[in-house]
Amino acid sequence: MSVEVLVVGAGAVPEYASEGCAGADLRASERVTLGPGERAAVPTGVRVALPAGHVGLVWPRSGLALRHGLDTLAGVIDADYRGEVKVALINHGREAVTLEPGDRIAQLLIQPVARARFTRVESLDDTARGAGGFGSTGLR
Repeated sequence: MSVEVLVVGAGAVPEYASEGCAGADLRASERVTLGPGERAAVPTGVRVALPAGHVGLVWPRSGLALRHGLDTLAGVIDADYRGEVKVALINHGREAVTLEPGDRIAQLLIQPVARARFTRVESLDDTARGAGGFGSTGLR
């Protein structure tokens, strides 16, 4: 399935690195250095218009995460947002990381969104899991 996403700005247009990629690469438009534990909103230099009924999800690049400890934060782009796409990055590594203009810093996944209808009720149905939270399914 393909959808059209309109892009404006001087930054690099997001693009897929291969035919099988789920996410399109987002690139830094400015030089940014993140020290250990630091976070920053890294500009991409682009604004996008997503189709109604879709969302852009910003995910980390696995190579940056593994090699440098860079991870993404707060990565939701709503269909009605028209500001610059900035990537919230945090450096979990032990050394400073410098990103240069044009570096691939995250990936953008475009997903259809189901709008829920929330209904207040007196109780919920019982399940085998019940109210078991973090780690309650036994997966480790």
